[in-house]
Amino acid sequence: MISSDVMRGFNSLILLSILMKEDSYGYQISNTIKEITDGKYIMKETTLYSAFNRLEKSALIQSYSSTETNGKPRTYYRITELGKKTYGDKVREWLDTKNVMDRFIEEES
Repeated sequence: MISSDVMRGFNSLILLSILMKEDSYGYQISNTIKEITDGKYIMKETTLYSAFNRLEKSALIQSYSSTETNGKPRTYYRITELGKKTYGDKVREWLDTKNVMDRFIEEES
């Protein structure tokens, strides 16, 4: 499992990436992260909702209620235009970061 300390700086990028594809809600996003990482990274619920609040306050995402299911209304999240721009910026930043780190890390032979 990957340490949450290692992933902390990338949580926003992960969430924006998922929301680039479709609107979603917390539980579904949490499961998507677990699936994509083959269970190597599980974003804790408190981390997930703290990130949602931070992204919403920064106007990168918007929340809305939906009653698509027969149960109680769910809070869904969608990415904003500013969020899409920020996503592109964060992808470029990640690629630069990865490039730098690759210079320090030698793969095992």
